[in-house]
Amino acid sequence: MPPTSTAAAPSTAATPSPAATGAGASLAERLDAARPYALSLFRIVVGLLFACHGAASLFGVLGGAAGSHGGTIPAGTWPGWYAAVIQLVGGALVLLGAGTRSAAFISSGSMAYAYFDVHQSLALWPIQNGGESSAMFCWAFLLLVFTGPGALSLDRLLGRAKS
Repeated sequence: MPPTSTAAAPSTAATPSPAATGAGASLAERLDAARPYALSLFRIVVGLLFACHGAASLFGVLGGAAGSHGGTIPAGTWPGWYAAVIQLVGGALVLLGAGTRSAAFISSGSMAYAYFDVHQSLALWPIQNGGESSAMFCWAFLLLVFTGPGALSLDRLLGRAKS
């Protein structure tokens, strides 16, 4: 009896067929076809929200820095001012899809630091210690490190992003 292969056939889910967008396509096939655009929308929203945090802390816009009643974080203070710079620059880069993986990696790390340095000592769970946004941003940016920018990005427009 000849040996049989137990290896699974390669998946084509990442590259749906042209028929995947037609009327006969299953819901899963249509969703797979839209994945790169949904990922871009996710990246844009996360980047915008993160950049807004930085702008609020650095320039006093959008209500200002947290707990400052519309004020800003004094320039050069550790770690708040540096975190705000990472938020503004990293958020803008992620929003635009320019250097997405690198910007997301640094942004994710800054939020991990914020969570464990500022919030974790107050209580175990993010809901208890006020660290929900730090935890969510950390994991959202970590996801972008692995997924890349999606279909709509400066990296892809300039030919620097791989599929």
